[in-house]
Amino acid sequence: MADTIETGETGKLRRRSVVRTLLRDRGGMLVIGGLGAPAWDITAAGDCPENLPLWGGMGGAAMMGLGLALAQPERRVLVITGDGEMLMGVGSLASIAVQRPKNLSIVVLDNEHYGETGMQETHTKHGVDLAGMAKAAGIPDTRLIRAAAEVQALREAIHAGNGPPLRPDQGG
Repeated sequence: MADTIETGETGKLRRRSVVRTLLRDRGGMLVIGGLGAPAWDITAAGDCPENLPLWGGMGGAAMMGLGLALAQPERRVLVITGDGEMLMGVGSLASIAVQRPKNLSIVVLDNEHYGETGMQETHTKHGVDLAGMAKAAGIPDTRLIRAAAEVQALREAIHAGNGPPLRPDQGG
């Protein structure tokens, strides 16, 4: 069953719709929601003990995901975070690339703003390419997803547990 992925007035993917699709039939997948909107998004998709929303600390979602993936190699781990938090923890991409946990995926919901602190523009608004940074760090599967039709393929890759893709939503 495919979900209908919603888009906003600008044609950008809606965050909650993407997250709901990614988490559909997730089984026992552990999901870390980065500070702010991603934490709310994972909860809105269905609150459960496998949800680990982060509050009070910015920049640690990807490293927390790496730790969980290494500690729980039999479980899939998905980090859903924002562009501001990923920019703050961009060094984590190098550690993830070196460790290459097959059970870890990272999704960066990039709205080009720091939503928790007043909607200031992030550097992605000015051309910083997180997917390119991940690729340069050594993460082989990076994707920039802008179309609803691409979300299902991303979901399948995450649920297959074949390693960390990055930055799949340019959402609003």
